[in-house]
Amino acid sequence: MKNQSNIRAVQLKTALNTALLLSIIVLNPTTVSAQTSRRNSPPRKIPSPSSEIDLSNIPFKFVYESYRNTEGKENWEIIMNDVNDSNQVNLTKTPDLDEMYPHVSPDGTKICFVVDEGTTRRNKVRSVYYMNIDGTGKVEVARNARQPCWSPDGKKIAFLRGEYETYNQSEYATAGLIVYDLETRTYQPHPNQFLNHIYAICWSPDGNWFLGVVKGNSEYSDAILAIEANGPGVFNLEVWGVKGCRPDFSKDGRHITWGETDWDLCVGDFNVNPQGPIVTNIRKIVNCAQNSKVYHVDFSPDNRFIIFSYGSSRGGQQVGGQAKGWDICISDLSGKWYKITKDGLHNKEPDWVSVVMQSDKLKSETKGENKNKP
Repeated sequence: MKNQSNIRAVQLKTALNTALLLSIIVLNPTTVSAQTSRRNSPPRKIPSPSSEIDLSNIPFKFVYESYRNTEGKENWEIIMNDVNDSNQVNLTKTPDLDEMYPHVSPDGTKICFVVDEGTTRRNKVRSVYYMNIDGTGKVEVARNARQPCWSPDGKKIAFLRGEYETYNQSEYATAGLIVYDLETRTYQPHPNQFLNHIYAICWSPDGNWFLGVVKGNSEYSDAILAIEANGPGVFNLEVWGVKGCRPDFSKDGRHITWGETDWDLCVGDFNVNPQGPIVTNIRKIVNCAQNSKVYHVDFSPDNRFIIFSYGSSRGGQQVGGQAKGWDICISDLSGKWYKITKDGLHNKEPDWVSVVMQSDKLKSETKGENKNKP
């Protein structure tokens, strides 16, 4: 009965907040105008020539998952690149494991990610790990866990607990949000115990909010949610015109980006008032042809660019889903976008390295095979 009361309390709070937000939309024509203005200048459907984006002015590296040959065996690895597709480094080099979904800590010193171990559905398990930025020092955080992200101070990792004991590749097969403290090695469940079927979480730079997507939940479905980091509150951002999946905060917390459909990437301004989160000034940045897909969007550390995955509509966007021909692209916020990687090795889930790194130093640190296998 207590659990049911908690559910009803959260549902009532969400319903009341939704009603308040809807009343603000109706009473504020400026907001409506801002929301509908996003289609006034349609974005480009194909990549721009490289000459339209000055890549030399972008000092940050990025990491991504890639399905490729490692020591004669195809598997998922985590790769680091410069934005001009140079200085490529395989950070994991583990032919017997699949390592995916890399997310770089805010200070650029560590990466959290997931590892699939095992060869059959009966013995395979997905776990959360973290490691140093050069691929050394791998540490297991939790087994039967998925889709981790960093706290803004880089001292904690939030992740989603797997819904089933047996392996399931479905991205929303989750049952609860957990926060792991790297220093104390302790686990803290989120105050809202009913965050089921959530995926693609990210943590706001001020530490107060999670963004995530929900699918197949009894209350929401296919919705982008703002979730209180330190309370039970859940807010459906669809009331502001935010719909789709895989949201991400800008590094200053003032903007969010997300995929509205398989073909559209959007950006909006994020604020919070006493009634809850508000998203305004929504505009579409990327719109590809419908025989392709764009996914996994991420803001650059200086908030001037987004990076994302792009490829054939036949590719699987889920973690571990094969997507032959997919590559990593970059776009400025005017809609000029360019394909960075060219090998098409199922390149997905890009994430920026938040600090400028020296490529020569990284090469020397990762020379030879990484022996620190989880």
